[in-house]
Amino acid sequence: MSVKEQLRQKNADDVVVVAAYRTALTKGGKGGFKDVKSDFILRQLAHEFIKKTQLDPKLVQDIAIGNVLHARGGDFEHRAALMSAGFPHTASFIAINRLCSSGLMTISQIANKIKLGEIECGVAGGVESMTKDYGPNALVAIDAAYAKDPEFLKTQIPMGITNENVCEKFNIARDVQDEFAASSYNKAEKAQKEGRFKDEILPIEVFQEDDDDDDDEAEGEDDDDDDVKEKKVWISEDEGIRAGVTAAGLSKIKPAFKENGVSSAGNSSQVTDGAALVLLMKRSFAEKHGYKPVAKYLQTSICGVPPEIMGVGPAVAIPKVLKALHLTIDDINVYEINEAFAGQCLYSIESCGIPQEKVNKNGGAIALGHPMGCTGARQYATILRLLEPGEFGLTSMCIGTGMGAASVIIRE
Repeated sequence: MSVKEQLRQKNADDVVVVAAYRTALTKGGKGGFKDVKSDFILRQLAHEFIKKTQLDPKLVQDIAIGNVLHARGGDFEHRAALMSAGFPHTASFIAINRLCSSGLMTISQIANKIKLGEIECGVAGGVESMTKDYGPNALVAIDAAYAKDPEFLKTQIPMGITNENVCEKFNIARDVQDEFAASSYNKAEKAQKEGRFKDEILPIEVFQEDDDDDDDEAEGEDDDDDDVKEKKVWISEDEGIRAGVTAAGLSKIKPAFKENGVSSAGNSSQVTDGAALVLLMKRSFAEKHGYKPVAKYLQTSICGVPPEIMGVGPAVAIPKVLKALHLTIDDINVYEINEAFAGQCLYSIESCGIPQEKVNKNGGAIALGHPMGCTGARQYATILRLLEPGEFGLTSMCIGTGMGAASVIIRE
């Protein structure tokens, strides 16, 4: 029996994915979620998630939610949001922050607890409001005792500069990055037009500020905070996708992080708000309670890389997880590799020898956005819809301060 056949076997103690859904991803600062915080986004998604999956919340024993920017990872607020959505207080909670892999780390956390027999049913996920939590307020003070230590300073290099370092070190030209970015936009545009995101997105209802500024100006009145009103709006479509993007058009955008650099707003991931949730169970538990698995979870690997070129993380994490499972690059049918930046993503794909046609088939973070704590879970919601029964899928991302992560699943 081949390795792949062995991994496809169904065992009572398998960790299985029962469901994975996400919100639409909205533009940071001006999109559909601009007037609500991460706890509200999570609450609304959790409410719709319970309804969609027909999940009995009392079965859930533990919940892990990833978040990068909110104070303390949103520990108080996000537990409150989940309880408000219908999960009982008996479901314990943990907030996880491993930067851009936070959503994937929650899946690993819940899966490992199931593997060890600590629980039989758990929910993993992530949420990020980059509108509310991104920017100067997210910076932390540096302890003067080691503020000048070279190794410490490497971890403080801005992400955009780390991508410039990758591109300089491995000779990744601007035009190649713009072509890759344009392809991401084009794939996402096609997928959206064909309705391929509809199954993975759960529409949620949010509040938006609805002020009367235009009327006030017409009447010559001063702007007044009392005029700001709220309206309820259903958000159901990704907002970052742009139509008709070309490499030539992207080439006209100025470098964003370094004079004469190769990284721009056009070939880097977008500042975005969003959330995603993944329901995991022990196979025997799922069968006992009438839930149909959609995928078998296999493994997640994490690795460390030089902080100054943190974007190479997937190039190390992907071979690591495949080696642990005795699989090869060719054994994987679909890859979801986070497009933090075109340069680092291209390097990871090419250094691993992955055919580009297998990667980010519906576009990636350049077109869709990268709500940091959410992305790892969002990738599960996406890749499950791209896999045929029996096929292997791999998700991966680079991680700030110099790390990479990758995971493998099999579609049921």
